[in-house]
Amino acid sequence: MYSHRDALGPVDLAFTDRYDGVSGAPFDSLNLAITGEDDAAARAENLRLVLADFAPGATVADLHQVHGASVHVVEEAPGPRPEADGIVTDRPDVVLVVRAADCVPVLLADPEAGVIGAAHAGRPGLAAGVVVRTVERMHELGAARITAWVGPHVCGACYEVPEAMRAEVAAIEPASAATTSWGTPALDIGAGVRAQLERAGVAVVDASRCTRESPDLYSYRRDGQAAGRLAGLVRLHDGAEGE
Repeated sequence: MYSHRDALGPVDLAFTDRYDGVSGAPFDSLNLAITGEDDAAARAENLRLVLADFAPGATVADLHQVHGASVHVVEEAPGPRPEADGIVTDRPDVVLVVRAADCVPVLLADPEAGVIGAAHAGRPGLAAGVVVRTVERMHELGAARITAWVGPHVCGACYEVPEAMRAEVAAIEPASAATTSWGTPALDIGAGVRAQLERAGVAVVDASRCTRESPDLYSYRRDGQAAGRLAGLVRLHDGAEGE
């Protein structure tokens, strides 16, 4: 069910893999996509299974991800799913969820301040600075010492792009420039995200593996429309505020 799971004081977090769900082929089996060709009932059951294991009884707050830099702050009980690629809260027992299938899922936490966040960073989100904006919104809620976990994503050796696209993104974030294992232009979105986080003063935990190279993870680059979605999840324990 998980490719990585961790805890830091009152904060729990995890990145899922594709196992232990109910979706049939080709999405088998823990597809957590919001939409797609997979059966909607199966997708809903997959999310229920994950939440029952990860945070029984907690509330979910997730996003319509649009490859931008908007960040949603969960201040009250979560309402309709907003269009954004970052989400933060200081509310306990709210599970923040972002989804990916090659893009970079990032989970963030300041356990002492009781503030958590999550971000979805693809190529456009990296260029727009979505992870930096997420960190900024966490600071606005009182976060000071933030740790970020960078989850599974397509690696720079596998993410081939046109030379002009590499140059365009590298002009914004030089750390993202890469070359594929077969010698063509590429982008390393994960390296770019890590560089942005480090410049923002965030401690980084690399919990990544290449989605394209790992059959236990979903990859749009590898499987196209047959790819499901993995998720990054983070929550603050009830009663942790003020600790």
